[in-house]
Amino acid sequence: MLNSFHFKQFSISQENAAHPVGTDGVLLGAWADVSAAKKILDIGTGTGVVALMLAQRTAIQQPVITALEPNPAAFEQAMKNFSRSAWSTHIQAYPLTIQQFSINYPDKFDLLVSNPPFFTEKTLPPDDGRKMARHTDFLSSSDLLLAATRLLSAQGKFCVILPPAQAQHLCEKGAALGLYYTKITQVLSRIHSPVERVLLQFERNPLHLIKDTLVIYQDQQQYSDAYRSLTKDFYLNF
Repeated sequence: MLNSFHFKQFSISQENAAHPVGTDGVLLGAWADVSAAKKILDIGTGTGVVALMLAQRTAIQQPVITALEPNPAAFEQAMKNFSRSAWSTHIQAYPLTIQQFSINYPDKFDLLVSNPPFFTEKTLPPDDGRKMARHTDFLSSSDLLLAATRLLSAQGKFCVILPPAQAQHLCEKGAALGLYYTKITQVLSRIHSPVERVLLQFERNPLHLIKDTLVIYQDQQQYSDAYRSLTKDFYLNF
């Protein structure tokens, strides 16, 4: 694992990261709708990459971005990355779980984002940080959705990235709580590959639905035009 990952406008130190910078986080940070966001919450910020991507994308409107990370080592890593960025004054971070935060926080957010854990296997990794980052024992879909219902503003949006089976499960449970998916992007590595990830946007109002597909590679070596277009403001080589 590289100790640092460099983007066009910021860098991520990740020597203490349970999860280094990966495609899932970059997809979420580039895809989430920030157009009307004045208050943003990043649930489980990890290295802080998604929060920093959103800060870059909203540099003109300068919303308040709140980042939660309960793992002490990861929290310190995120704070280091935030402090070295151009948007340090617009990001506030708390070493809390979303369960703790949602119970006591009195205000609402226009955008919630999360790259949540989705592993359910009974054999857990020995490292505590990886357990928390990867396993649903520490953040279940029910807890995530309950927090979203408490914290999302009336016109707000809740965006996540998950594998297909977990995404379907979240959609079903979300509808029962009054959160409906209004945008869905199925992510494939290559054109004939199975769907590997699903980007989902939830809202309280279910009156519209946008559905599309994103293919990451156009061949074995080259990124697709669509993926380049989505992430061109971030990757150094795009």
